[in-house]
Amino acid sequence: MIQIALLSNPNSTGNRSLLPRVRSFCARHPEVFHYEVEDVAQIADAMRSIARVRPRVLVINGGDGTVQATLTELYQGGHFVDGPPPVAVLPNGKTNLIALELGAEGDPLAALERVLELAGGDLAAHIVKRELIALSDGSPDARPVLGMFLGGAGLADTMLYCRDKIYPLGLPNGFSHVLTALAATLALVLGARRTRFLPPRPAPISISVRRDGELTGRFALLLVTTLHKVLLSRLPDQAAGSGGALRFLAVEQRPMALARAVVAKLRGRLGRERVRGVWYERGDEIRIEGDPSDVIFDGEMFQARPGRPIVLTPTAPVPFVHLAT
Repeated sequence: MIQIALLSNPNSTGNRSLLPRVRSFCARHPEVFHYEVEDVAQIADAMRSIARVRPRVLVINGGDGTVQATLTELYQGGHFVDGPPPVAVLPNGKTNLIALELGAEGDPLAALERVLELAGGDLAAHIVKRELIALSDGSPDARPVLGMFLGGAGLADTMLYCRDKIYPLGLPNGFSHVLTALAATLALVLGARRTRFLPPRPAPISISVRRDGELTGRFALLLVTTLHKVLLSRLPDQAAGSGGALRFLAVEQRPMALARAVVAKLRGRLGRERVRGVWYERGDEIRIEGDPSDVIFDGEMFQARPGRPIVLTPTAPVPFVHLAT
């Protein structure tokens, strides 16, 4: 009987060294159905094959883009007659935000062994429900892309800077992220005097979280997520707005606004009280328009333009496997 279906992307950076170990593991465990895709266009075929073997758990072994494409096809493709299986994500990417949310860290193969162990027993105690973010242009016939974390404004520029300028240096992930954070902070302090070696100045954008108004301006940080934790920091449950599933944080492009946001988070006041230049809210629809403005959605880039906004809404809660004991 197939316990888990493992979907691997050989072209993921982490799989260049990991995949031979994964293949050896699967060869020793016939209860694991291993399917490899070299392009996201092949994920629909992968889901059709996986649906036929009816696994108890679907495990994703790839980067953020692979996770996003798999979740989209899993819940939009209609391949599973009895509903999709719960999902586990191996810690095999540059940021691993979703894997960390689900208690998966360290050696990806150890996480895979843990999933197989759980799949052979009572899974109920290890299932957690999380909403996904559906990203579309708001048109009725649009097929949403599904994910769990969006970074925009200065955060998106910083993420692209890290991907294009820092990662090619071949430094360890942790050091790369620290170096990127320092560069982003320096760019914020220098303002218009920044150099081409630093992240660019964010373009103006408009953000609507509630129906009774919108934010317009330049933001050092914009994030929308359904994750409970981001970079090991737990987001507060309290927030202004409707108390919806989407957690939204925006910080003005000013050093003091960012400093106030950090202090409010450290003092446990983020979401509990208003902080000048900082917005933390929860809602069920967020619209982003820019001139144009890039956003990074689980590792993939999308662009908001005037008259063609990015619209974010939550899905119904879906099951994931939490690996922590």
